[in-house]
Amino acid sequence: MASIVYDKSKVFALRIVKLYRHLNSQYNETVISKQLLRCGTSIGANITEAEYAISKREFVMKMYIALKECGETIYWLDLLFDSEYITEKQYRSIKSDCEELMRLLSSITKTTRERLNKTKYEGF
Repeated sequence: MASIVYDKSKVFALRIVKLYRHLNSQYNETVISKQLLRCGTSIGANITEAEYAISKREFVMKMYIALKECGETIYWLDLLFDSEYITEKQYRSIKSDCEELMRLLSSITKTTRERLNKTKYEGF
């Protein structure tokens, strides 16, 4: 599978894995970092599932789940920054990548939903 959103989600997931390892080794922080690891890597997993969806509706649902995971990831990043586990530079960089994924996923879900609705009404 080769798509921009897939590639960006994989690079993002690798950043999340590295941040998770850093938080564990540097601060022995396991609670918040594990939540971040789950949702931050789930984005790409749901994008992958969407690529193999049986229907366009399932595709939209999986992409929307990936979008929701982005929102949760930002929550945990905010918490890590506010509790001073990550620097402002680290926070802004990784949050920016997550927001870019959110914009892509939002666009994909909106466009696909619009196409689904259009074909639904045109077909009858």
